[in-house]
Amino acid sequence: MTGRTTMRLRKWMTAAAALTLAAGPAAAHTFGAQGAGFGAGIGHPLGGLDHVLAMVAIGLWAAQRGGADLWRLPLAFMGAMVIGAGLALAGVALPLVEFGIVGSVVLLGLFMALGTRLASGAAYGLVALFALFHGHGHGSELPLAAAPVLYGLGFLVATGALHAMGLGAGLATKRFGPMAMAYGLRAAGALIALAGMGLLTQI
Repeated sequence: MTGRTTMRLRKWMTAAAALTLAAGPAAAHTFGAQGAGFGAGIGHPLGGLDHVLAMVAIGLWAAQRGGADLWRLPLAFMGAMVIGAGLALAGVALPLVEFGIVGSVVLLGLFMALGTRLASGAAYGLVALFALFHGHGHGSELPLAAAPVLYGLGFLVATGALHAMGLGAGLATKRFGPMAMAYGLRAAGALIALAGMGLLTQI
């Protein structure tokens, strides 16, 4: 790794650490959805650090794993998130939803930081489980929305955009070589896991 590349990685890590320290408590599930529609659905997940970190982490982890997981992991999450929202609308309860949401941030960060190579089936299963909690947590707000279908669609679009953001950032590290990509993604995972642990103390 060249000195210039090392300096760039340090700048990225410093900026990410600053954002993590400055971030407030998770707020994704305290937004009043009364009167909400498509626009509110797009903006809602961006206000909760737990959801933002998990969605970006999905994209970063997909970039780290590579291959078909580049698109399969995000799609697995979004599909299962819809199912989780449907369970909430049907009145089916899930235990420890908030713990599951924040716990997904910690685990996704740890998988990245440790370079965990789970089999594809196990990775998709875990991502789907995480998505059930996220979908259920936000799906419980859909009945309060004036346009619940549009609100849910906006939320899904925002989630996909956050996945794409993480995926794009992860793939961009390839410019600096395989070693830079490997260490950069592991460092990002460590920061995400630390932020998730901080959020756990606020539940």
